[in-house]
Formats: sequence, C-alpha cells, structure tokens
Amino acid sequence: MKNFFASRWGIIVAGLAIGVIASVLQKLGNPSNMGLCMACFERDIAGALGFHQAGVVQYVRPEIIGIIIGSFVTSIFFKEFKPRSGSSPIIRFFLGVFAMIGALVFLGCPWRAFLRLAGGDWNAIIGIVGLAFGVGIGVIFLRSGFNLGRSYSSRSRFSGWVFPIVTVIIFIFFLLKLPFIHFSEKGPGSQYAPIAISLIAGLVIGFLANRSRFCTMGSIRDVILIRDFHLLSGVLAFTVAALIMNFIFGQFHPGFANPPIGHTDGLWNFLGMTLAGLAFALAGGCPGRQLILAGEGNGDSTVFVLGMLAGAGFAHNFSLASSPKGIGTYGAQATILGLIFCVVIGLFMIERRKA
Repeated sequence: MKNFFASRWGIIVAGLAIGVIASVLQKLGNPSNMGLCMACFERDIAGALGFHQAGVVQYVRPEIIGIIIGSFVTSIFFKEFKPRSGSSPIIRFFLGVFAMIGALVFLGCPWRAFLRLAGGDWNAIIGIVGLAFGVGIGVIFLRSGFNLGRSYSSRSRFSGWVFPIVTVIIFIFFLLKLPFIHFSEKGPGSQYAPIAISLIAGLVIGFLANRSRFCTMGSIRDVILIRDFHLLSGVLAFTVAALIMNFIFGQFHPGFANPPIGHTDGLWNFLGMTLAGLAFALAGGCPGRQLILAGEGNGDSTVFVLGMLAGAGFAHNFSLASSPKGIGTYGAQATILGLIFCVVIGLFMIERRKA
C-alpha cells in the first residue's frame, strides 16, 4: 500500500493538519502559544506523577498519551511495529535529560518554538536559530562518523508493548483522579483543552507523524547534511497553518515583550535551544519523533523519553527551569554542563574508520 504521507504533498498535508490542531487546542484551553509542546507536556506529566513539586505545571496531558497510542496502533496496522533496543541506552537517557533541561531553559521544544513564532513571539526566532546551531554541531559529529551503535530486534514483541501499556495505565489513573496524581490549580498546568478532544488530537497526530516521519530537528539536519528539504516542507506547513489559525482566532500577538510562558533573555534562549538541538541531533530525533518511535516499539527512543521525564524533575527540583521572569537560578550552569556533556559524547562516539 502506497504511503501518501511519505510524499512531498503528504508531509505538507500532515504539517498543515498538525498546525491547525495545535492552534485549535490553544483556542480550546491549552496555554498560550502551547497548543502542542512535547517538552512542556512531558514536564507536566512528570509533575503529575510527583517527579517534581512545581505546582503550576502538573497535569497528565492526554495529547502525549494519544500520540504514543496513535503511533503504536498505526505501526501495528501497517506492519511497521518492530520492537528493538540496545543502542547506548545510558547515553540516550542522559541525552534526554539534557535535551529537556535545554528546552526548559528556552521554555519549549522545537514544536513549540515554531508555534511561539506563529503566535507572534519574536523571541522564538532566537531560539530557532539556536536550535539550528545545535543541530549544525550535531551534523559535524555525524559527518565525522558519530554513531551510538546499532539496535537489535527484541526477542519478544511484547517488549514493545510495555511503554504504550504503561501510558494507558497512567491515563486511567488520571481519569480516576487517584490521590497520587497531581493536578495544578493555577498556572499553565491548570490550562487545558477538553480531555476527549485532547486525546483524539493526540491520536490523529500520532497517526500523521508516524506515516509522514514528521520531525522538526530532522528537517534542519537533512537540509544541512544532505540538502534535502522534504521534512522542512512539513515543518513550514505546520508553522504557516498555525499562523493562519492564530490570526483567525485572535491569538496572534507580535512582539518581543512579555511573551506568554516565555522570557526575553536572548542569550539563554539561544543556548538553551542549542543544547536541545545538539542533544536531539545526537539522539536521532526531536521529542515528538522520539515519542512516535517509542510508540513503534523502539526501546532506545523510550529510554530517551524517560530521560526527558527525569530531566523535567531535575530542572524543577534544582531550579534549572526558566520562568517568565528569566532563567532559573542554576539554569546557566546546567546548560553549559549539558553542552560539555554532548560535545564529549560526540567526540568519544565517533567510529574510527579502518585504513
């Protein structure tokens, strides 16, 4: 069966659809310029599970659950479900930790960076430039032979079912409002679209991103590495669709000052996304792509996602995450440490070619 979404027009359609969904989710209750944000939403889930105690960002985001399950079901239906793992799991875990720290210094994943831009937040331009710079550094390592090693097929297909099952269990706990699930009473965590709509939106995005291979980081990497604009066309369509819908909904507010759930410190907007972009490039995908791969049974991506959840806990428990007032107390130090970690990993994981 031919995959329409793998074509140029297919990924453009997927990007347009995801952009529209993101803007609609914001209109229906999600935070400003945060109709979709893989990093922020994973951070909210980490808070809901008690991994951190920042009361304003604690909520089990149904969109994340839907994306994982949507990808899982789609991969099974199209016979692309292939449980595999074993590619430097510890390194991938810490790449996930530092990717999340970088994203929370900027306050958004690459998806949200483009959505912030579509909402008129010009600070996002600095973040996107930082993202491209970080990905560019990653491309240098890739060209030099960087490799985290191969993944191996799992002995049992059930290993690929574990993570989707766990996410469903967490969602059930959330629906039952069990006492160990935390809910924000104010702040971004208290702002959300209706649960059913959010879940359906996630399922649709899981399907579209699975079939189209939509990836924000990958779009920049492919342009720099092989001059391929296929993925970028989807990301541009995503941004344009969100921009148009924001105009229609009155959600477009241009300027640098007072960005919603963002800050104006240009240096750390740039360096935070540089760290995130470099970590994503070394790990092989942006957080959205990692969630899709985790749904397909990729244990290495699952480890990366778990690293991001842990990173959210570190970021808020140790004052690393930014707020509208600026970067966290130790956000700068953590960003520099993360950049050093990624560069060291990049250097030490280069395969030496035999003469």
